[in-house]
Amino acid sequence: MENPGAGALQIRQVLLLFVLLRMSQAGSQSGRFSVSEEMQSGSFVGNLAKDLGLEVGELSSRAARVVSNDNKHRFQLNLSTGDLLLSEALDREELCGFTETCVLHFQVLMKNPLQFLQIEVEVRDINDHSPIFLEKEMLLEIPENSPVGAVFLLESAEDLDVGINALKSYKISPNSHFHIKMRVNPDNRKYPELVLDKALDYEEQSEISFILTAVDGGSPPRSGTASVRVVVVDINDNSPEFEQTFYEVKIPENSVLRSLVVTVSAWDLDSGKNGEISYTFSHASEDIRKTFEINQESGEVSLTASLDFETIESYSIIIQATDGGGLFGKSTIRIQVMDVNDNTPEVTISSITTPIPENSPETVVMVFSIRDRDSGDNGRMICSIPEDLPFVLKSSVENYYTLETEGKLDRESRAEYNITVTVTDLGTPRLKTQHNITVLVSDVNDNAPAFTQTSYTLFVRENNSPALHIGSVSATDRDAGANAQVTYSLLPPQDPHLPLASLVSINADNGQLFALRALDYEALQALEFRVGSTDRGSPALSSQALVRVLVLDANDNSPFVLYPLQNGSAPCTELVPRAAEPGYLVSKVVAVDGDSGQNAWLSYQLLKATEPGLFGVWAHNGEVRTARLLSERDAAKHRLVVLVKDNGEPPLSASVTLHVLLVDGFSQPYLPLPEAAADPAQADPLTVYLVIALASVSSLFLFSVLAFVAARLCRRVRAASLGGCSVPEGHFPGHLVDVSGTGTLSQSYQYEVCLTGGSGTNEFKFLKPIIPSLPVRDTGRNVEENENFRNSFGFNIQ
Repeated sequence: MENPGAGALQIRQVLLLFVLLRMSQAGSQSGRFSVSEEMQSGSFVGNLAKDLGLEVGELSSRAARVVSNDNKHRFQLNLSTGDLLLSEALDREELCGFTETCVLHFQVLMKNPLQFLQIEVEVRDINDHSPIFLEKEMLLEIPENSPVGAVFLLESAEDLDVGINALKSYKISPNSHFHIKMRVNPDNRKYPELVLDKALDYEEQSEISFILTAVDGGSPPRSGTASVRVVVVDINDNSPEFEQTFYEVKIPENSVLRSLVVTVSAWDLDSGKNGEISYTFSHASEDIRKTFEINQESGEVSLTASLDFETIESYSIIIQATDGGGLFGKSTIRIQVMDVNDNTPEVTISSITTPIPENSPETVVMVFSIRDRDSGDNGRMICSIPEDLPFVLKSSVENYYTLETEGKLDRESRAEYNITVTVTDLGTPRLKTQHNITVLVSDVNDNAPAFTQTSYTLFVRENNSPALHIGSVSATDRDAGANAQVTYSLLPPQDPHLPLASLVSINADNGQLFALRALDYEALQALEFRVGSTDRGSPALSSQALVRVLVLDANDNSPFVLYPLQNGSAPCTELVPRAAEPGYLVSKVVAVDGDSGQNAWLSYQLLKATEPGLFGVWAHNGEVRTARLLSERDAAKHRLVVLVKDNGEPPLSASVTLHVLLVDGFSQPYLPLPEAAADPAQADPLTVYLVIALASVSSLFLFSVLAFVAARLCRRVRAASLGGCSVPEGHFPGHLVDVSGTGTLSQSYQYEVCLTGGSGTNEFKFLKPIIPSLPVRDTGRNVEENENFRNSFGFNIQ
């Protein structure tokens, strides 16, 4: 259950904060009232509004309230009427002791505009205490030879009241020997003296008794009594006399107990018992008796209780020296208590405001007051805080301070300040009080999220599975709480034709990116877009980062053979003269791979051959060359199967079939090779005739073929003059192949292949080398390449 008192204190602190916010602009007035002590709570003291010239409603509208330095609420203010009322009964004696004028100081604070009113209330004394004798029975021993008019001291009475209500007079009951005379000592204390009116006679009356009455000046007066017994003693004609009639002593308030204050000394001219002196306090108050004691024999006055300058600044003590005959002398000791810096400064907190928004301008953090119970320099104070903090102390009223921020704070730089308020007095040694407060800085959304990188590069292998996590982006926000909670989103792409929403998605909470569908490197090699990060502050702040998604190639495409074409209506046949040297370029296999990188690195190898060892394939560029010299025994037709393989993992491959025809020269038409003849030694005559007949027919056929070929050649020459089989310029057409180290024929070798018209098999071809004009160095390079090719097959041609 909530404590109502704590809530009220909190309200008071908030009100005091608002009152003191603009204290630098506040004016101040003072008012003085008076009230009698012991009045009941709620008693009327005065009308504050009327006495200060304020409107009644002004106190309420300006939230006036009563504050005091000692945090004791003795008065209350009726805001609706302006009446100042008592919150509790006041005891003047408790508040001010013997001080005659008892004034209570407090303040009334108002705001809008801020005004500081100093109020003084004098507590008037009422006669609520009677005079009291500390000794209810007094014993006096008076020598009989005491002269008429002799004066004898009596114990005084104490009255806690002051002024007119204080002790006024003494009187005694009627008797024939004495009357009372009142004296006033240096500290204004009234004490009675017994005056002898008639000579004493020990033999006639050895003891006289009467009543001493103390009366105050109140109305009605109050009184107190004590009995006095006078014992008449024999003659003692010398009274003790002090060396000094007045002693003045200064003693620090921090003097140790039992320390010697002063030593008084008196002598008596009498001898014997009448010359024996004893020292006592006379007319000493209870405070004096509790604080000091005197050695009756030595006259040493010592300290028996701690001194406090802030409570009592001085003591006045009457010392009485009494001899054995009852005669006495007196002396006065004035003890001045010297202030010692024994009180540390006190700090009273009125209000504290925490946390403080980081973007707030100059703000009042704490309102407090300070005081020191010492006096002089011991009571003067300075207040400070560390210099390396963005806070400042301000004071417009003595001993009242406000702790304020110098400007806007930055929570991201520092979220908490531990401030030590140090109050130091100017005494010797200096005493100080430190009060620590913790000021928290609350967050304001003043920082946008920041990505850990300005751009991100992510990699994903093609043919990925849908919803594959491809990477993450991350942004941090220096703010706190909801202001630091970041959400992620895809921003619209710059290319409106890019279907970003169908390719990539992002997790709004953690920035994880996912590929929504399988990607194809051959269709899309890179994807670039921006992502945004937004905090949950108000207003929300955001930032952007660039994301590049690079699609990594997978070996999902087999090599594709461009030359020789494998889907033609007839296979391509390469013609090789039998006189070709080793390393002669027969053809070149040209292939490509849709992949990239090492997945597109192609290598070539001869998988099958009609006659192994006759041909070889250059592994890096697919050139098919002769591996040795050709002979007549080599078959005319050869079928080569070349394997093209990429460098992927796992590798993919394709194969191509080459048909090679060995010819004697490019000027002879291609004729089917004759079957092997039988051994003539074994042929019979009929066979000889058949051979002769066949030779004749063959000769006739050969002549006819040569005539036909000659005709065809003539037509070709004419066709060539008209542009037939010419070397094209620019890019090669499909039937011309460029051979280079990258899988195509270099410009050093250009061939034209033309099919013979009318060939039944369309396999008869002319391979015409077309050698462009090349620099000498290129020719040397070609020769060197041929040598390298021969050496790669183990040839050593002289």
